Amino acid sequence: MRLAVDLNCDMGESFGTWTLGADAQVLEHVSSANIACGFHAGDPAIMHHTVAGAFARGVAVGAHPSLADLQGFGRRAMRVTPDEVYDLVLYQIGALAGFCRALGGRLTHVKAHGALYNMTAGDAALAEAVACATRDFDPSLILFGLAGSELVRAGRSLGLSVANEVFADRTYQSDGTLTARGRPDAMIQDLGAALAQVERMMREGRVKALDGGDVVLEVDTICIHGDQPGAVVFARELRALLARLGVAVRAPTHNPEVARPAGSDR
Repeated sequence: MRLAVDLNCDMGESFGTWTLGADAQVLEHVSSANIACGFHAGDPAIMHHTVAGAFARGVAVGAHPSLADLQGFGRRAMRVTPDEVYDLVLYQIGALAGFCRALGGRLTHVKAHGALYNMTAGDAALAEAVACATRDFDPSLILFGLAGSELVRAGRSLGLSVANEVFADRTYQSDGTLTARGRPDAMIQDLGAALAQVERMMREGRVKALDGGDVVLEVDTICIHGDQPGAVVFARELRALLARLGVAVRAPTHNPEVARPAGSDR
């Protein structure tokens, strides 16, 4: 059983007058916020407001870069080169870091969004591009990636601190990847089932795949989705579960011994 774990949520995904999620309420229950950078959702005003809200509550702030797919909410796979991924990730990290600096705080981590997240889980070249962009901007940033993925491996190989991420409300395939969102069984809608999945992850480091087999997972951070119905209730109940298990909730910290000096290999 882990003694502590991070609880993160994707947020800042409103745009203009369109509102998505209950960010202010969810921020009361999480330790890390992954904030959209404008490519799949968010805009400068939303980014500013969400960063300010996170800092006010002592929540760690991370950039949530995406493919350039505002209409598809960043969930459509695109044919992109590693150089293109490097540039778009570096651009988005810089944008969010600017708001952090202006508000007297600092960016702590990077977590890719949607299709980019899933693509970097299995594509070593794209994973390296995201890891390089993160390191070259600031080698003290923590790179979030799907537990056991190519992105986690790439981050470690480049000397970054990494956080293996698991999902409370998503189902898994036997290879440890997430079930594609286009499938009806991709999301866990039942609160009890989601909490049971998290409890087993914490107690055993395992999750049941849809084919019935077990997947072994390293758990550093747990993701919930702020745009899901009942997100606030789920976040509150998940915190209560972790408290019952004796697991502290806190953001991951950078390990200065693993970072190497910045300098692009691209």
